[in-house]
Amino acid sequence: MMSFTHFNDQGRAKMVDITEKNETVRTAVAHSSIRVNEEIYTKVKENKMKKGDVLAVAQVAGIMAAKKTSEWIPMCHPLMLKGVDINFSWEEKSPAYILHIEATVKTKGSTGVEMEALTAATATALTVYDMCKAIDKGMVIGPTYLVEKTGGKSGDYRRNELVEY
Repeated sequence: MMSFTHFNDQGRAKMVDITEKNETVRTAVAHSSIRVNEEIYTKVKENKMKKGDVLAVAQVAGIMAAKKTSEWIPMCHPLMLKGVDINFSWEEKSPAYILHIEATVKTKGSTGVEMEALTAATATALTVYDMCKAIDKGMVIGPTYLVEKTGGKSGDYRRNELVEY
């Protein structure tokens, strides 16, 4: 029978004890996206949004979110991150345009950084939404998913299947 690691002997939530786990280099890459209309696409690409440089602000938001993940995901350990990078690419499918977001997070520690990468990708997309919602509230965020992770006891993971938009 499989035991759940986030429950104590009384069946209540606990943070997993990782003191005996080996420190290894750990990386995680997460993806999110946001579908926008042509006006938003053009204004973001030409840096003509009234609120400023959307991608620069979203990039900083994603980095900040990765660093703060343990503050709003209850069972996440606070981690000393060694690197966070956010990259963007556009998919032009008129009348909709998709901004792809890739968040890469790295550390050397006793637990993985999947949640930090997923949080970074999500916060980046949410920030784009926030900065563009005055033009169109119909933007769609997602899908958000783990692309790959390396390091740790469970080994490496790489998504094999294509995620449809």
